[in-house]
Amino acid sequence: MATTVPRSRTRARSIRPWGFPLVYLGWALLFWSPIFGSEESVWTGTNLVFFLVGGASPLIAGVTMAWLTGGTERVRDIGRRLIDVRRISPKWWLVVLLFWLAFDLLTAGAALALGVTDRPIDVRAEVLADLGALGFLLLLSFVLPAVEEVGLRGYYLDALQERFGPTVAGLLNGGTWATWHASFVYFPGYYANTTFDPELWWWLPSIVLQTLIFVWVYNNTRRSILAILVIHGMMNLTGELLGLAPELFPFQLPFLVLIAVALVVNWRRGTDARQKGVAGAP
Repeated sequence: MATTVPRSRTRARSIRPWGFPLVYLGWALLFWSPIFGSEESVWTGTNLVFFLVGGASPLIAGVTMAWLTGGTERVRDIGRRLIDVRRISPKWWLVVLLFWLAFDLLTAGAALALGVTDRPIDVRAEVLADLGALGFLLLLSFVLPAVEEVGLRGYYLDALQERFGPTVAGLLNGGTWATWHASFVYFPGYYANTTFDPELWWWLPSIVLQTLIFVWVYNNTRRSILAILVIHGMMNLTGELLGLAPELFPFQLPFLVLIAVALVVNWRRGTDARQKGVAGAP
């Protein structure tokens, strides 16, 4: 007996993967618009409510599009990939836990040697003793990224990689993510309790380049959303605990470019090798 596919699911598949950014960005801006220009902190009153509801857009877009295009099984698959630790080998656990620590320390050393700043890091050990500050930091580092990664990588990156290679998929994924984050610099008080104070000219390209690193991890951990959540969270947590100097963030941009170029070249070589293998097959 033939299986009838619901008309809504057929329509969703026809706009895949472009349906995700429409829901993702549209839902966020719908609720975030009242915050722009407000004199109250984003962390207080109705602004906090608007921020949290709008900030759920990656989760809402991801789960909605997953269900529309693949039904409950696709939604369950996202859930499995969010909690399954077996997808991440010991080698890749080291990568997701230590990559940003190594990156921040190496770039801090380079910044010190080149005279960019005389104090590239200022370790914030006092945060560990302040339960309120530590809880807020863990919220920013891991809880909010969990909401992001379910949709952005768990659904959207998959949808993009079904149509494009890792480079194009990563650039589109990262560009969409950067567009969403651009609103944050206009939220009053969003970064008041952090050492991070981004400017769009270096922050947005950094987000796109960081996404290529996430694609690298994702594709080497059997599409593990958990792996991406951990490396995303460690990026936030490491930067805050090390107390990176403001001058260090734009200084890191060319280093991210070098890493991204290396990844793209490696992916390109892999594609060429596969194509030669197919061409040489009897």
